[in-house]
Amino acid sequence: VGSGSAVSSSRQVQGTGGSSAVSKCSAAARGYIQDRFLRLLAGRRRRRAPLIHRGYYIRARAVDHCVQDFLLKTQNLPRTQILSLGAGFDSLYFRLKDMGLLHHTVVYEVDFPNVACQKAALIKGMKELSALVGDTGGEGLGAITFSGDDYKLLGVDLSELSELERTLEEAGLNNEIPTLFIAEVVLTYMESTRSDALIQWAAEHFPQACFLVYEQVQPEDPFGHVMQQHFRQLNTALHSLARYPDCEAQQRRFLGKGWTECSVMDMNEFFTRCIPEDEQQRVQTLEPFDEYEEWHLKCSHYFVLAASKGMEPAWTPLLPSVTVPHHAGPVGMAGSVPAAVCARLSGVPGPRRFGHRSVLIKPNVILTMGGFGEEDGQHCRTRNFHVLTKHAGYWEAVCVTQNIPDKRWGERLYHTVSCLSDTLALVVGGRTSPSSTGLGMLWLKFPKTSSASGPDDVAVELVSLQPAAEAAALRWRHSTTEVTFKGDQYLFVYGGRSALQPVLGDWHFLHTPELSYSAIPVVGPVPESRHSHSACSWEGGVLIAGGLGAAEQPLGSVFLLRELEHGFQWQKIDTHPPLVPRYSHTAHVHEGRLLLVGGVWFHASSVPGVTVVDLMTGLCLNYVINVEHLEWPLMLHNHSSVFLPDEKELLVIGGGGNCLSFGTHLNPEPVLLSLSSILISH
Repeated sequence: VGSGSAVSSSRQVQGTGGSSAVSKCSAAARGYIQDRFLRLLAGRRRRRAPLIHRGYYIRARAVDHCVQDFLLKTQNLPRTQILSLGAGFDSLYFRLKDMGLLHHTVVYEVDFPNVACQKAALIKGMKELSALVGDTGGEGLGAITFSGDDYKLLGVDLSELSELERTLEEAGLNNEIPTLFIAEVVLTYMESTRSDALIQWAAEHFPQACFLVYEQVQPEDPFGHVMQQHFRQLNTALHSLARYPDCEAQQRRFLGKGWTECSVMDMNEFFTRCIPEDEQQRVQTLEPFDEYEEWHLKCSHYFVLAASKGMEPAWTPLLPSVTVPHHAGPVGMAGSVPAAVCARLSGVPGPRRFGHRSVLIKPNVILTMGGFGEEDGQHCRTRNFHVLTKHAGYWEAVCVTQNIPDKRWGERLYHTVSCLSDTLALVVGGRTSPSSTGLGMLWLKFPKTSSASGPDDVAVELVSLQPAAEAAALRWRHSTTEVTFKGDQYLFVYGGRSALQPVLGDWHFLHTPELSYSAIPVVGPVPESRHSHSACSWEGGVLIAGGLGAAEQPLGSVFLLRELEHGFQWQKIDTHPPLVPRYSHTAHVHEGRLLLVGGVWFHASSVPGVTVVDLMTGLCLNYVINVEHLEWPLMLHNHSSVFLPDEKELLVIGGGGNCLSFGTHLNPEPVLLSLSSILISH
């Protein structure tokens, strides 16, 4: 290796193997994957977060799916071999051997010399491991750090192709028999010209082969920027991404380098298509979990690819072929919406948080409450209220501390806030941790002030509910919307989830202001259970759109709950083209049009911008958000937004999330989206 920086970088890359072994080990300890060898190889034990567990679970499943498929399809051949590139402290060989799957297969593992030496020493020093291999006794020669009958561990830098070839030959690799190459988050750390050369070398030298890759994709969206920044800070830059930014580019890469078949899918698609439903459910219930947005974003930024050549048709592909992607192609965009940082006159920075709620308590005064974010220089569930007030075209931000009977009640995420008058708002539900039972309701009381200023004090009172109304409160990721029935005002609480139910489909009518539970008949097709959907008041009823349904799948349905003489009726609104399924968005209604803002969907090719649905015709138009004037990634999920009809502007407040182990991203400032060009009156 030439330069000093390249040396330190290769050292950092070696470190990624150790940290991934620790994460896999933690996932195994919680029952995500069955692997008793990980703890022997990982060295140190650390408990990781549920989101990390899911990430390593899907990675292990994708690799196992393809490896076991290869072994199954070639089981009647006299000999096959597996070559794991950059294997680190992986337990693959020991797992396969223990399962009795290596009758005629030799496993070769290659990694940096010092990693291979460490692993060899570990195996020799541990009875459970050395007994499985049947150590052939002799110390490894040169680059061969360990040699058993069906297991060879080689210490070679993958980017030195001629040396790799020589060492593999020395270790007994046979070019003429079917070979499976595995590169699990490895190629991306190499310079693209070198990884390309390796892919081509494998195709040219092995007449019958398969190549399995698992690594990152989609570098240019907000999550991709945060992901890239993380790896750059670790000095382990992701080199493949610039040249091969999406699944299609990776597929073209392999087909252009000598491979004849190539199937590729991102991990959302893999999870949905290749993991049986009962197994999906098992994993989804292993531990309390409430980070759906980050989980789906992580999955849209990693892919699994299986390429092959010269193999019998019956042996390929290792992945179902994706001729028609399950999320068909890019979403057509009708235009763009400009985004600009909100002009601020003075005051504290904008609320940096997610999972919060914002509400317009009177013209030009916005109250934001709850969520997880930055407070007093640290990340926590936020306790302070945040008030934005507009004066002469500029927004001023102030923090209002709450006087609250029990501080715990003020620290909540995924609640709702409904403004009932300019001096009164109601907080419904929300949670502290995902295993909590959910929180009840709070009254927020504001002093009557002159119209121009916001409250400098918010009195908080617990709401004592009748038992019948209590069920409405113990939930989160739900919606609360004002409706009118026979001239009376009600709050309609719908959907969400609870500690016991991962998704709810029930609803409650609470008569305001005393919040008594009212049984009002509802007819019509009942919407699928959902949480993280949007709900808007419209013509006395409610518009429900999107959300995350059962089995953690995004929904694309839109329903109207409309008033009839004796109750309400659910009515499905057909959209064309069909609304792309999404959740964790916000929504507003303006002049017969439903505006959906941001959210998460499974279309990796772009992130959701603003979608406008004409409620008369069902016509659905998508607009991309132009972020060229922002200096930071704009994450439009877990945000809140307020529509300012006079200016035809949307004020987006907060948003972001915990991006896997890449760090927490919080949008630093409120952002104004100008909708005047797309809301030209009919």
